[in-house]
Amino acid sequence: MSPDMIKEIIGKLKEGRYIVIDGSACIIKKMQKSAPGKHGHAKYRVDAEDLLTGNKKVIMMTGHAHVDVPIIDKQSAQVLSISGKTAQIMDMETYETFDLAIPAELEGKVIAGANIIYWNILGKKIMKSVK
Repeated sequence: MSPDMIKEIIGKLKEGRYIVIDGSACIIKKMQKSAPGKHGHAKYRVDAEDLLTGNKKVIMMTGHAHVDVPIIDKQSAQVLSISGKTAQIMDMETYETFDLAIPAELEGKVIAGANIIYWNILGKKIMKSVK
């Protein structure tokens, strides 16, 4: 387990929370619980969406199983310059500069000098919104 994840019991998670499936951070879109007979264990079916790619992922496990939950670091940054579909960003706390891809839904809104919110998820940075 890496320092940017914690363990959680799957039975305590809800829709809208985050989970790691196959090494990818995902948001839980739907959870279904099936409680079998007298001596069985409750099983959970989790439908999730990868935060980076948007791909759908489905897992099924018992209600007492432990899963990894990503720690998502939400940061503010300023856009220094734009080159095509990439923006050079400066973190407002550390003043670190790096390049981020501009998501399709933010094209045209991201301009030099704009403040943005980006997420650091399992070591990968993605642009989420313009302030």
